[in-house]
Amino acid sequence: MSFSFSWYGHACFGLVIDGKKILVDPFLSDNPTASVTSDDVEADYLLISHGHSDHIGDSVAIAKRTKATVISNFEIASWFQNQGVEAHGQHIGGGFEHPFGYLKLTQALHGSALPDGSNGGNPVGFLLTVRDGNKVYLACDTGLFGDMRLIGEEGVALAVLPIGDNFTMGPDDALRAVKLIQADHVIPVHFNTWDLIAQDPNAWAKRVELETDSNAHVLEPGQTFSLD
Repeated sequence: MSFSFSWYGHACFGLVIDGKKILVDPFLSDNPTASVTSDDVEADYLLISHGHSDHIGDSVAIAKRTKATVISNFEIASWFQNQGVEAHGQHIGGGFEHPFGYLKLTQALHGSALPDGSNGGNPVGFLLTVRDGNKVYLACDTGLFGDMRLIGEEGVALAVLPIGDNFTMGPDDALRAVKLIQADHVIPVHFNTWDLIAQDPNAWAKRVELETDSNAHVLEPGQTFSLD
């Protein structure tokens, strides 16, 4: 099993799992930190965590160009279907065996209204179990919640957590999240896109490695982390 995680800036990232390309929350055209363009990125699947414009981003255009299937909560999946995009709807606590692995939707503490004002349902995170049994937790936009401990009890190899504050967890709560999840590896996202969410990810990573047993990896937009 091969697995790689590439951060494209803000909360957009790509996963490649045994050749399957999964793009998460593709906010690219208006993203000042984006390392790829919406015209160049490839995807077999798009995971959409919630309806805000900095997560829906270029997803409709990318899905139509690449013929990717969108996976999200039922309300957002239905919204994409109404725009002629193939979509698979799930809901919090529900899992499904996709060609790239078993994907379960988790809760997230955030909002989810779509850019046109439509109902975006509840925001979600993603817990992915890949073929070799490794689990990857994509928290997406969320505040800290105690049930992260339950997610961690499943045995998480990689957790991807927001640290920007203001709209999501900040560094202190993200560190508490690491302690609850106890993942082998953690990667920070959703920071430094704008001054409002400016953070020092390296300082946060040092705290993670001093106070927990997790390995912290700070990526620059465009860099890739591979899970052995």
